[in-house]
Amino acid sequence: MATAGRSRRFCRCACFCSENLYVARYGLHLRFRSEPQLRRDYGPILRSRGCVRAQDFQQLVAELEQEVERRRRLGQESAARKALIASSYRPARPDVYGSLQDTALAPEFLAAAEYSASPGADLKGLLQRLQTVSEEKRIYRVPVFTVPFCQALLEELEHFEQSDMPKGRPNTMNHYGVLLQELGLDQPLVTPLRERFLQPLMALLYPDCGGGQLDSHRAFVVKYAPGQDRELGCHYDNAELTLNVALGKAFTGGALFFGGFFQAPAALTEPLEVEHVVGQGVLHRGGQLHGARPLGTGERWNLVVWLRASAVRNHLCPMCLREPDLVDDEGFGDGFTREEPATVDVCALT
Repeated sequence: MATAGRSRRFCRCACFCSENLYVARYGLHLRFRSEPQLRRDYGPILRSRGCVRAQDFQQLVAELEQEVERRRRLGQESAARKALIASSYRPARPDVYGSLQDTALAPEFLAAAEYSASPGADLKGLLQRLQTVSEEKRIYRVPVFTVPFCQALLEELEHFEQSDMPKGRPNTMNHYGVLLQELGLDQPLVTPLRERFLQPLMALLYPDCGGGQLDSHRAFVVKYAPGQDRELGCHYDNAELTLNVALGKAFTGGALFFGGFFQAPAALTEPLEVEHVVGQGVLHRGGQLHGARPLGTGERWNLVVWLRASAVRNHLCPMCLREPDLVDDEGFGDGFTREEPATVDVCALT
């Protein structure tokens, strides 16, 4: 069980404030350090996507400057929101804030995790307890939560959404949802999920990606609905590994699609589509290119857990692909540490 993450100081890479700034209307992740750099690096592709007039470009620069400033303040503002929520918010379902119980977890997930932690467990045996979505892309599926627990968690999330509490958005691509750390669900729900269940399972599935040395995470719920977010552009995650669990509700469309690893040539040739099933989780490498097709009808809520291993990312930031330039941050930060745990091989890029 990994517990060192609670005592070590976590950091982010300085690139967080300059790399991978997403601009939805142009469908681009951009690097931004200055106006001349932006024009030099992205001028032709921006013009091809509609950023033609001088005022278009100036509007983009202003938006990027605003996003950089937001990212610089993010840790402190998130901590302030968490403190206010803890002191003033009254949950609709206090039971979901209790310590994670086995009764909340699907029997198939419990069996897979128990097997993974048993002496002599191996990948072949684990794969008999999971659904292999793609052997080539190393994508797997397994029921994670029971339907009653999904319903209880959704009830609480909707109650919070309707409250007047301040809310941090999950990331620059998802504008509707909840950060579980701010809501107070990290410690009782996500940390034991990672430490007790996901780590032994991921150690067998992804040993080359730090699956056995996961020491932090970033967990959030995303919501897709008419008039709000309806789809998600192609991207890769700031994580070594990712768990994506469909919580509900009733919906059509919105399938996940997967390409290759983000650095591979022709990474989006013939993408693989994966339908959501309530209660079931999809496991994949963070660097796997993926997105979500447009929602058809209804609402879709998903719990996304970015799983991080400082033993991997301390050597190579997955976002700027350089040795990380560490900046102290709140909570788990972006999963980097100043102290060096035992090292593992960096995840293969193909």
